[in-house]
Amino acid sequence: MIDDVHAGRRAVDVVPFCASPAPVVADVAAARQLGATTVLLGVAPLGGRLTDAWRRALLGALQLSLHVEAGLHTDLRADPELAAAARAAGVGIRDLRAVPADLGVPLAEPVGARVVHTVGSDCAIGKMSVVLELDRAARERGLASVFVATGQTGVAISGWGMAVDHVISDFVAGAADRLVREGAARGDLLWLEGQGSIHHPAYSGVTLGLLHGSSADALVLCHRAGRTAIADYPAAPLPPLAEIVRGYEQAAGWVRPARVVAVALNTAGLDDAAARAAVEDAAAETGLVTDDVVRFGSGRVLDTVLAALDRG
Repeated sequence: MIDDVHAGRRAVDVVPFCASPAPVVADVAAARQLGATTVLLGVAPLGGRLTDAWRRALLGALQLSLHVEAGLHTDLRADPELAAAARAAGVGIRDLRAVPADLGVPLAEPVGARVVHTVGSDCAIGKMSVVLELDRAARERGLASVFVATGQTGVAISGWGMAVDHVISDFVAGAADRLVREGAARGDLLWLEGQGSIHHPAYSGVTLGLLHGSSADALVLCHRAGRTAIADYPAAPLPPLAEIVRGYEQAAGWVRPARVVAVALNTAGLDDAAARAAVEDAAAETGLVTDDVVRFGSGRVLDTVLAALDRG
């Protein structure tokens, strides 16, 4: 992990709920000395464009013979200087946001698996973390469970999937449809990673494409405790949680009805007592089983989702 502010510590000491003892170093050169072979660009600036500062850092990494993986909208492989540096060092550049060229529209036919889709009140509130936790817990119970990645970080974790925000808008629903069909070949319980929010001024189109293309059987609403407005658009207030639930159910129903069956609350920044109070408040407001699956465990939410799927 590269972070010049926390250099000399470990990831477990500086990243909330992270169990990794990986060392934190100040720069790419220090990582190389510790044996790193690949640099993963783990930032997502608004709009997904490569900044000048990160371009210099990646060029330095390539010159140190490190492979580069990045999930930006900028195609690093098309950058003449970066591409030349990679060739000279004999290393590769992997674009985690690259998508197939043959995408189309949804097939509108049964998938052959149960699909659970995380939806959110905003971006960057833990939709991927929630499905990773639920997928892991389901597999521990012996279920044929599959995490379906729809963003660049998820693709890096799982080794497959698609960054749907890099898909032409006409084919976002088709991309979601393809992903759940590919997932159904791997298992019969699919956890589809959500993106954005129907309330987000910039990214609502991606959210709606996923919602309609996946034909989900159940939805889990993710929310950051205490958030009252879109993070990147503070002048865009968020509706109450109960209204957000109704909005997603209405939007899903335009194509295929699906209910929000549980709420996954992100309580980062709160102490345990405040976190439990926030969970109770959200449950009271929505009437739904609510928990922080990262902080308090995923059992209650998983039980609720599986029961809802069994009821059909």
